[in-house]
Amino acid sequence: MEPAESTADPTSVVRPGAPGDGLIFNPGTWTAPYLDPADEARLKALIEWFEDRGKQTLKDHDRDHVWYSDFLEKQAELGIFETFLTPRRDSGGEDSRRWDTQRICVFNEISAFYGLAYWYTWQVTILGLGPIFQSGNEVARGRAAELLGDGAIFAFGLSEREHGADVYSTDMVLTPREEGDGWTATGGKYYIGNGNKAGMVSVFGRIDGIEGPEAYVFFAADSQHPNYNLVRNVVNSQSYVSQFELERYPVESGDILHSGPAAFDAALNTVNIGKFNLGFASIGICEHAFWEAITHADARVLYGMKVTDFPHVSQAFTDAFARLAAMKLFAQRSIDYFRTASLEDRRYLLFNPLTKMKVTTEGERVVDLLWDVIAAKGFECDMWFEMAARDIRALPKLEGTVHVNMALVLKFMGSYLFHPDPDLEAPPRMLEPGDDGFLFRQGPARGLSKIRFAAWQDAFEPFAGVPNVALFAGMAESLKQLLVDAPPDEAQQKDLDYLLTLGELFTLVPYGQLICEQAALTGLPLDTLDQIFDVLVRDFSSYAAELHGKASATEDQQAWAKDAITKPAVDEDRFNAVWEKTRALAGGYEMRP
Repeated sequence: MEPAESTADPTSVVRPGAPGDGLIFNPGTWTAPYLDPADEARLKALIEWFEDRGKQTLKDHDRDHVWYSDFLEKQAELGIFETFLTPRRDSGGEDSRRWDTQRICVFNEISAFYGLAYWYTWQVTILGLGPIFQSGNEVARGRAAELLGDGAIFAFGLSEREHGADVYSTDMVLTPREEGDGWTATGGKYYIGNGNKAGMVSVFGRIDGIEGPEAYVFFAADSQHPNYNLVRNVVNSQSYVSQFELERYPVESGDILHSGPAAFDAALNTVNIGKFNLGFASIGICEHAFWEAITHADARVLYGMKVTDFPHVSQAFTDAFARLAAMKLFAQRSIDYFRTASLEDRRYLLFNPLTKMKVTTEGERVVDLLWDVIAAKGFECDMWFEMAARDIRALPKLEGTVHVNMALVLKFMGSYLFHPDPDLEAPPRMLEPGDDGFLFRQGPARGLSKIRFAAWQDAFEPFAGVPNVALFAGMAESLKQLLVDAPPDEAQQKDLDYLLTLGELFTLVPYGQLICEQAALTGLPLDTLDQIFDVLVRDFSSYAAELHGKASATEDQQAWAKDAITKPAVDEDRFNAVWEKTRALAGGYEMRP
């Protein structure tokens, strides 16, 4: 198959003809012309700092669990957290300070490329800021903006040891003072990133003596207060993931961020903002791992052959590249749905958990494919890869497990597949700088079943001539037919084991939709797109086989599953073309020692 002529605009990350179509982040050649020049310069300076610091220092600090004060000092010097994480409303009129999802996601990728710990302290700062910048408490918002200017980090005090992130249950209790206004807070929080150094901790609790949702409250606490007892770091990591206890911690009325149902909504909406970042962190980790793996394998000779000349190795690398390219295309397109969101258009609430759940689990598959090739090399202490092999596992398990996010995604299946809104269109590409203020006024976290989508088929139609895209579109239509002819019965609708597999089948459809949309916007070569859908056809078939084997599957569902198993369209020339673009990455980047 001949690659398509590029229709990409000059700001596209896709570079047809470049190694890996230019999709894989390379610190030595990275540019981002869609960012403000000052932001691009900040990020280049941070990249240079990491590279000058070198891999050995990075790895020593990881192994010895060194608190990353040098990184935090550098970001403060460059003004990254201050500039990137202050919404326009609280910026004091500085245009450079805004909540711009596009540049936030670039930083997600770059920071995770060097290590999950550097991304994590940023990520939990975003979570900590969520309830503050959603609040009507102007004093608290102003304090947060001031602290960001001083280089501070933040924390999100939601989860507890006994309840996890179950916002319906909390043992953090605020008791009204016997004398005067205000309360005292007593209780513990667990698994709270940055809880050791946070300038402000957004703490979720309940007011004693009030029943039901009206009791919920979010308040701001100071991690350095004498009544804030830092117990320990609960993980074996460079990141500080704290357990802390408040003992009669004084809470003034001016510390209250949200109360009643608004506190509950602030918790869920903060996670909506924060979980989106995990997919981009997974991409950054996979990219660094890919550089190391392809460079090592292509330079190694076994049995008189280059390792990359073995057919199973070329297949593994090509699959890994196709999966990573798909992750990046989907995630970048999902930014547009985030940035165009409104109370009338909340489609981002489907693509958000997919970015968290699907992209991160695909990241695990990418690293596993690479690890199968480099084998024991992936354990060696001088390889960055051994960090990737460990850290890539964390991302699907943060901000809600895959199971929790899949249960959320299933809520959209009916409206997405069967009730398209003819008045809705795909959003435009949103690269221009701007403040995404809607994320701090998302409103009540309910009404998901009423959200409508454009017809998903529209994204596939321009690529009807691409064999595996056409095959996949037909498989997606067959899933619709399954739900008409043999839908889950009452028992299956309560069987999460069955629904998780059905959810995997459904998830592939919006995943493929956004990949096609981004491919059209960026001029992705058709051979790469076809290879991506070669993988997706195989995945769909695999999940169909899994559905067939479920204990509760009916005969009609089993018959559908058998028919759904499909071999991808095989094209040796197309595979070889994509493999050569993949192999050309070898030697293109190596972190300085």
